[in-house]
Amino acid sequence: MTGQRPTERADAARNRRAILEATAALLAEHGAAGVTMDRVAAAAGVAKGTIFHRFGSRAGLLYELVAEGAAELMAAVAGGPPPLGPGAPATDRLLAFFDAMTTMVTADVELIAAYKAMPPHSRSAEFHAFWAEHITALLREVRPEIDAETVGALLLSIIGGELAQQMARAGEVDRLRAGVRELVHSVLTVP
Repeated sequence: MTGQRPTERADAARNRRAILEATAALLAEHGAAGVTMDRVAAAAGVAKGTIFHRFGSRAGLLYELVAEGAAELMAAVAGGPPPLGPGAPATDRLLAFFDAMTTMVTADVELIAAYKAMPPHSRSAEFHAFWAEHITALLREVRPEIDAETVGALLLSIIGGELAQQMARAGEVDRLRAGVRELVHSVLTVP
């Protein structure tokens, strides 16, 4: 049948999971500099060629790790329970989205930093377009008089910026989350 992905062999699935877990562990322990294909292969117990065959490059490997969390968040936004998913007021949905995005980015701060340092990955455009469309639509609902596209992009850029990374590394995730929430709330509050 067209459109369906072939079923992954059990050994391939195990290798994929081992590679992703090894990469995540190396990122957490050593930062981006600690993630080389040789180190990942050794930590995962696979040949380096297996990684290249499966992911194509270091950027492809990092993309897969980023994509796991992004796909889960996308699914929650599109069809999960409110307030993140449909069925809640736009204000509540935006606050829930920015909380969830902040959590996702700060939970894997080294992964996000490493991924952002790589050349752009064409497949990540899907995620960025989804976030932009989601934020813009909700902002337009709450504040139709503002430039929702620009304001949404600015709000989202805060979470992916250097300050957010610094605060996450310093253990100030709760403070960052509160600050992002305050900024989003101030945009949503009609003067």
